[in-house]
Amino acid sequence: MKGTHIMLDAPVPFAPVVPPTPPIPLSALLAREDLALRRIAGPTDRDTVIHWAHVSEMADPYPYLLGGELLLTAGVHVEPAAGTGPYFDGYVSRIVAAGGAALGFGLAPVHDTVPPALVAACDAHGLPLLEVPPRTTFSGVARAVWQ
Repeated sequence: MKGTHIMLDAPVPFAPVVPPTPPIPLSALLAREDLALRRIAGPTDRDTVIHWAHVSEMADPYPYLLGGELLLTAGVHVEPAAGTGPYFDGYVSRIVAAGGAALGFGLAPVHDTVPPALVAACDAHGLPLLEVPPRTTFSGVARAVWQ
């Protein structure tokens, strides 16, 4: 019909997100020798609680986070020209705004070290930053959170 517009129903709000398992203290993950995770930035005076792990290589993972995640990335989204302070400041601020609990940065295959500007941004925004060594798989970290 010409001139007829269909009005979609207003979206139904999602039910509150309930984590599938009890949360795990970040300190418990850091204590696991098999993971060899290392905290390199962010607050150390409190024990952050992790509800789940999520992997994302998106430059802006905000729309896909539920809150309470240990977000894992290998930094595929970081182009050499983008790896500056302003880029990482925006990236980290969006993770914090979404309620992300911590960020894990995997060494290899893309980066040999965690970019210093990312370390500075995590310190500035109070987001714990973990270095994930090449021998530790993201699925292994996720399994440790789940168990």
